[in-house]
This record gives sequence, C-alpha cells and structure tokens, in this order.
Amino acid sequence: MSTDGASSPSRLLPRLLGILLLIMGLALLAGGIKLSMLGGSLYYLLAGIGITLTGVLLLATRRAALGLYAVVLFASTVWALWEVGLDWWQLVPRLALLFALGIVMLLPWFRRPLLRGQSAPLGTGALSVAVVLAGAAAVASQFTTPGEIKGQLDRDAVPGMTNAAPAQPDGDWNSYGRSAFGDRYSPLAQITPENAHTLVPAWTYRTGDLPGPGDPGETTAENTPLKVNGMLYVCTPHSQVIALDPDTGKEIWRFDPKLSTQKAANFKGWAHMTCRGVSYHDDAAYAATEQSPATDAAAPAANACPRRIFLPTADTRLIALNADTGKMCEDFGDKGQVDLGANIGTFAPGGYYSTSPPAVTKNLVVIGGHVTDNVSTDEPSGVIRAFDVHTGKLVWNWDSGNPEDTTPIAAGKTYTRNSPNMWSMFAVDEKLGMLYLPMGNQTPDQFGGLRTPESEKYSAGLTALDINTGHVRWYYQFTHHDLWDMDVGGQPSLVDIKTAEGVKQAVMASTKQGSIYVLDRATGQPVVPINEIPVPQGAVAGDHTSPTQPKSDLNLMPPPLKERDMWGVTPFDQMLCRIDFKSLRYDGPFTPPSLQGSIVYPGNFGVFDWGGISVDPVRQIAFVNPSYMAFKSKLIPAEKIAEQGPRVSETEGVQPNKGTPYGVILEAMLSPLGLPCQAPAWGYVAAVDLTNHKTIWMHKNGTVRDSSPVPIPLTMGVPSLGGTFTTAGGVSFLSGTLDQYLRAYDVKNGKQLWEGRLPAGAQTTPMTYTGKDGKQYVLVMAGGHGSLGTKQGDYVMAFKLPD
Repeated sequence: MSTDGASSPSRLLPRLLGILLLIMGLALLAGGIKLSMLGGSLYYLLAGIGITLTGVLLLATRRAALGLYAVVLFASTVWALWEVGLDWWQLVPRLALLFALGIVMLLPWFRRPLLRGQSAPLGTGALSVAVVLAGAAAVASQFTTPGEIKGQLDRDAVPGMTNAAPAQPDGDWNSYGRSAFGDRYSPLAQITPENAHTLVPAWTYRTGDLPGPGDPGETTAENTPLKVNGMLYVCTPHSQVIALDPDTGKEIWRFDPKLSTQKAANFKGWAHMTCRGVSYHDDAAYAATEQSPATDAAAPAANACPRRIFLPTADTRLIALNADTGKMCEDFGDKGQVDLGANIGTFAPGGYYSTSPPAVTKNLVVIGGHVTDNVSTDEPSGVIRAFDVHTGKLVWNWDSGNPEDTTPIAAGKTYTRNSPNMWSMFAVDEKLGMLYLPMGNQTPDQFGGLRTPESEKYSAGLTALDINTGHVRWYYQFTHHDLWDMDVGGQPSLVDIKTAEGVKQAVMASTKQGSIYVLDRATGQPVVPINEIPVPQGAVAGDHTSPTQPKSDLNLMPPPLKERDMWGVTPFDQMLCRIDFKSLRYDGPFTPPSLQGSIVYPGNFGVFDWGGISVDPVRQIAFVNPSYMAFKSKLIPAEKIAEQGPRVSETEGVQPNKGTPYGVILEAMLSPLGLPCQAPAWGYVAAVDLTNHKTIWMHKNGTVRDSSPVPIPLTMGVPSLGGTFTTAGGVSFLSGTLDQYLRAYDVKNGKQLWEGRLPAGAQTTPMTYTGKDGKQYVLVMAGGHGSLGTKQGDYVMAFKLPD
C-alpha cells in the first residue's frame, strides 16, 4: 500500500467534501443569480462560483482547491466586515460555516491526499491566513455590543418630583397598572440592586385552567393580578377569578362564570381566549367625596357588596363579584351581570368581548371591547359604555361612529357597526374628570378605502373622554389613515413631568411604531415635540395614503431595514431572506400594503404592544422593553381569496376582509428555518430620561434557550410581549420574553441583577406587593402564549428575599 496519502481510501475524504461543496456552491449560485436579478448583492453569485469550482477541484483531488478556497474565504471575510463590521451574530451566517470548512481543509489527514507527498504549496499558507483572519474577526466581535447604549442614570430623584398617582397603601396593587394612572410604579423599596440577586421562590399556585383541545390558538395567560383587600385576585384565560392568600398562595375562593360558547361547538372559531385582568371598587375609598348627581339615587344606603371585583368574560358579560366572598353582587345588572352583547348586533362566536379590565371610577365602571380584525366590514361596534358601579344601569355610551350622542342607546337600536374600538386598558384621572382611551381602527387593517370620516378621526390615537358624560374632551391621532395595524395597544401612563416650562401633567402613550407620545393630559397638546414626516406613497386602487405621519421626539423607532440586515444561521437561509427582502415592496416605515407584498417594520406586534411602559415619577424615567420584528402583508384580490385556503387565525391564512376588494395575508418575516429574517437583537430593555427625552441605556435582553432546537441560553435579545414595572428601590422587572424567566434590572444602568426560572412562558406584566408578613413579593403568572408558541401552563408564582 502506498504511504504517500494518494491511495483511494485517503482520497475519499476530499471527494466527499468536494461533493458537499459542489452542492453548496450550486445552491448559492442559483440563489445568487436570482438575487442579482432582483438588484441584490452579487456576493452569493460569486461565492457560488468559487465554492462550486472548489468542489470540482476536490473531486479531482487537486491541490489548487486549497488556494481557491482561500480566496473565497478571504473575500467572504472582507465582504462580511464591509457589510456589518464586528457584529458577531451578523458574522455567523456569513463566515461560520466557511470558517469551519477551512479548518477541515487544513487538517493534515485532509491535505495529505491533495499534496501527494509534496511540500505545502502556496495554497496551504493562503488558506491558513484566510482562516486566521476569519477567526480573528470572530474573536474581535466578542468585544463589541452593536445596537446597545451604555449609560448611567446619575440621580436617585429629581428635586420636587413625587408620585402624583391616586393614593393607596404602599403594599397594594389595586389596578391593572397598579393605579388608575397606569404607571406600574411601586413605592416599595425592600428589593434593591444590592440584594435582588438573592430573590427566591416564595410559593407556587396552579389554577387548573389549562388550554383545552377546543380552545383557539391564542389562548393566553396575560393576566396581571391585583393585590387589595388583603387578597390577590387572579383571572384565568377562561375568565375564572381566584382569590389567593398573598403570603402562602392558598386559595380563598374561586368564581367560575361557566362560559357559554355562544352556540358554537367549541372555541376554535374565536380569535383569542384572554383575560388580562379584573378591576376593583371600594365604596369606602370614596366615602369622603361627594357623589355625582348622575348616580346618587342609584347607590344603596347599605350596600351588600361594598367591595367589588369587576370581571369581563369571554362570552360578553360584565360580572360584579363580592370581593370578600366571590359571590355575584345581585344588585348589579341582571342578578350580578350585564350583557355586553346588547345593542351590538350579530357577530361570530368570540368576535366581540372584552379581553382587558374595565376602568372603575367613583360611580362608574367603563368598558370597551375586542373586535376580531380583518374578517369583514360588518363587525360589532367599538362602543365604550359606562355603567353605574352599583346598579349596572347604562349611564352613557360613546360610539366613535356617532360621537356626539352619548345618551344611553334606546332599546332595539344598534350601535354603529364597525366603528373603531378600544380593546386595551384605560387610564383615569378622576381629579381632571377624564378617561384616556388608546384607540384601534375600523377593520380591516390593511385596506382603508371604505372607512368613514368618523372612523378616520378617532382611530389609531388617544381620545380623552369626560368621565361623567362620555363627551370628547380632546383627541390626538398617532397614525393617519392606518394601513399597518398600528392601533395603540398599551395602557397610557399618567405622570407629572418636569420641563423647562415647569411641571406638566402628562399622558404618555407608547405605540407599535416606536414613538412614545407625551401630551398634556388636560388639553392634549404635545409636551414633547411631534413632527409630521413624509412617508412612502402609492396605495392600491381604491385606497390612499397619508402624505405624512407624526413622529415624537421621544421614540425608539429602529432605522429602516436594508438588505444587509437580513439574517440566517447559514449562508443559505440568509440568502433566501435577502431574496424575500428584494422581492417585497419596502420603502421604509409606513410602506403601503401591496399586491406584490410589503414589509411592515416595525411589525404589527410593534415596538410596544399592549404591555405599555412603566414610569418612575420620582426619578423621572420610563423603563421600557422595545421589540423589533418585521412582518409581511400581501393583499389578495377578493376573487382569488378562495385559492388561498381557510383563515386559521389573525396571523395565519388569508384574512378575508369581506366587503372590500382585497383580503390580506399577514405573517412574520421568517426564514425557511422559522427564524426571524432580520438580524438580532430582536428585543431590548431600555430607560428613557423624561426630562430630556434621551435614551439613558439600552441592552439586548433574553435568550433563545426556550425557542431554539438546542436549549442553549445564548443572549441574542428576544422579543417580549407583556409589560414592565419599576420600584422606588431602583429595581425594575420584566417577564414577557420568549424564554421562561422573570428578570430584575438596575434602573440606573440596566444591569441584569437576577433571573428566576419559570415553568412556562410569562407573556404578561408582573407586579409587586407587601404580604401580611411585611415582606415585599414579586408575582408573575406563567401560563404561556399560544400565538408565540411559548410553553403553556397554569402557574402563579411569587418570589421574595430570603428570611
């Protein structure tokens, strides 16, 4: 047998690699030709040629393969650094596979058959240099943090600034956003940056409410519990309310509304199965104030339910429960409940109900509703209704399709069909006598050619209503003629802000496009400048676009996508994402929907969605969790909708938009491997200085441990769905990331202080309270999210400092 390495068995390895490179090269060549024809990068075409020829040379066991591959690897490294610099995750699809193959080709047992006993040729040295250069780029990229802002808050308080939210015991959390201001700020300070790392589980409770086989895909545990009246009040996806002991998690009482399926065999036709929370009313809290004449006579002298929990159910009821016992308050409505389907007209099962808790004021409980998007132009009204908090009698209704007439609707009449709705959470300022409504759109979202002037006026913005009458006090639109599903999802946050002109009573509205609009909450005038900026034009036939869109000076909007921002774990899926990018219409933010297909970035999960933001009124900062995910929308002519197959959910299948010329396909912009097509990071935590509108710090947040085939906790920065809260102790919390953790952060610099592993996803907003033992607890509901594919469960978990 020959000993020079030229025997047939020894040539097998180069030839096997040659076959692999030939396949790789041809794939890159084919994709590269298509990409170049679309006006994209020529790299894949040229790399495909080089790798294909390298494969041919290896099949022939020619040593020239080493030199040619060195050229390919060297050129790829230079190109990668030119495109993205020292960005590790961007370098991975460009260089990782080529680098690994270069290492293999340098191994002695691989090179020996190619050299056939001769001394190492120039190709070996060139390949060594190319491998070292690629490796050096990878090492150097470990010391960079692209996209992050490293900063430090230099104050513990702004002189003269205090928490102006309605008073409540420091250890309570009596409303969805802790207070009616929606600030998600707690004055508790036991947990600090110095001790947060010692947090330990205190107790775990399981509700028993798990998704069933008949449930819709988006069965979600988005609940933020309340802590008030000495108990915790938890709401489950199927609208059950459970009262727990705050110190032990022991169940005190449970109420099951026995959901009706509204004549449907199961819930699968529904868009959602969600309960974000319940609301609390205590007569004693208002005992010292004068009652409104509108409801004086209705309030009984001796109330059988002096403390009430208001529960919106998934089958269109608003139920009043005795907060002490869990029994229905029979003096409210029809023996404890009001039918929210009244005067709404027809709708499909699950097509209308309230996913979010109502607003509760001294005399009123006020509620909006979810309307299923993109089904038809004949959907239920988005009316806002105010009921007497004691009797359940309708006091006023505000219908954006008939905004001037707030007199309770007459029996047998129907509210304006398909008027814009408010499905999220209210903020309330009872001193100013105003409710703040984050408004949605008149469905469908991606075609607006048939919208009415009334719907255009109040959609995709903030509307302030008079508490007592429901009349409009002011409104401000954040997206003109919205064609991108940019409804305002987050609860507005009310906060007093220190400005150069003095302290301003402000309302802050976070939005999907990334602007945080800051308005005077009494007048609606901007506190932070808002500028109208030109946007892309060219809507489909029968529609139009606004020439400009409002952009706040306080914003976390991402820069426009470029082809080089497309990503993958290999060169192949990255190339396919680049082809997708070049095949779609994209002219930057607010690119109109099209028959060709358009990129929506930020996507309709937004930079900020229903989780909103939290604000620290003393330090004058906002703690936020922006996400960046691109989506695609493609309009389908009505006559071709049947060819696309059935609608599966609000983000799967063709959305029919009956009554309009076009249906639409909406989906996340993903690679064939199911990963985002744009490069990480996709999720951050950040702090914004309210006194100067600047971002203090911003860090990528979350790992791919629970969303990748191999559970490796790589900190790539993942999207989060759910909100944050912040505390006087200087620690903020977030649980909404795609990985199963509750995390604590130092508000001054964003450093992660602690993470607690959860048994399921926690796409919700956590909260904090003080137990009877005097300890500060942090509570989160971990139940998963059907649409995001996080692990589902039924867990309520509390953490505290060790004894």
